[in-house]
Amino acid sequence: MKKFFSVADVNDLSSVVKEALALKASPNTYRSLGQNKMLGLVFLNPSLRTRLSTQKAAINLGMDVMVMNMDKDGWALETRDGVVMDGTTVEHIREAAAVMGEYCDILGLRSFPGLKDREEDYSENLFNKFAAYCKKPVVSLESATRHPLQSLTDLITIIENSEVTAKPKVVLTWAPHVKALPQAVPNSFAEWMCKAQEQGLLDFTITHPEGYELDESFTRGATIITKQEEALNGADFVYVKNWSSYQEYGKILVTGREWMPTPEKLKVTNRAKVMHCLPVRRDLELASALLDGPESLVIQEAGNRVWAAQVVLKRILENL
Repeated sequence: MKKFFSVADVNDLSSVVKEALALKASPNTYRSLGQNKMLGLVFLNPSLRTRLSTQKAAINLGMDVMVMNMDKDGWALETRDGVVMDGTTVEHIREAAAVMGEYCDILGLRSFPGLKDREEDYSENLFNKFAAYCKKPVVSLESATRHPLQSLTDLITIIENSEVTAKPKVVLTWAPHVKALPQAVPNSFAEWMCKAQEQGLLDFTITHPEGYELDESFTRGATIITKQEEALNGADFVYVKNWSSYQEYGKILVTGREWMPTPEKLKVTNRAKVMHCLPVRRDLELASALLDGPESLVIQEAGNRVWAAQVVLKRILENL
């Protein structure tokens, strides 16, 4: 592995999940692999799980870690080429990324979309330029359109909890929120689950209100149903997430408070395990009774972020 941006960077999903779970069972087996190697983590946006889990994963592999909060500690970056920098930007991404590449062996980058210009966000201009100019392997810590470490974590968690059901039914359901959120997590989850379905690991369904269709390039192969109860019927795993409209880009079309998953709604499932990437707004996105109930996987899911990051870093280190 030379970079980690999407599911396209992983061929055999069963293999990477198996390796991640082996690392979970024996976290320090490869501690010598990362000796004298530096991981740089660059955050343009807030992070809790991604930041801490990736640092711990790197430490388990013997790496040193540097963290840069560009939104607070760095200069305002210019990403456009051919412009006179006489405005608010102080440093060009060409120099900033190149310098970071001088200091680090692997770099991780986290940024969010503006949710104003769909073409700009979906071009992944910032991530692609950062990767090109730093000239080192880059791991996406979330970008404008994807959150691959979260999605790999989700697949690990599903397979880890699928002992009884060999081919579980996984449902991604839209949930309400008070503000417009990116499509990065649902895009990425759909992309990974569709590939997992292709490889015979699960069956995948998406449910959302009319108008919340995701970019179809992420959902090919998924069953898409706009009636939540119908979609949830017989589900083994229910993944809860809000996102704003893709077609009417960045807009909240309906509040959809009736879409919040509750114990009553999940009665039609196969005692489904409940998942959410966190942070979660209790009793808005997801009922507290489910979050605190025996079927909740949200804490185990968050814990598995370490092993998703560790297997990715391990595979990159092995190719340096």
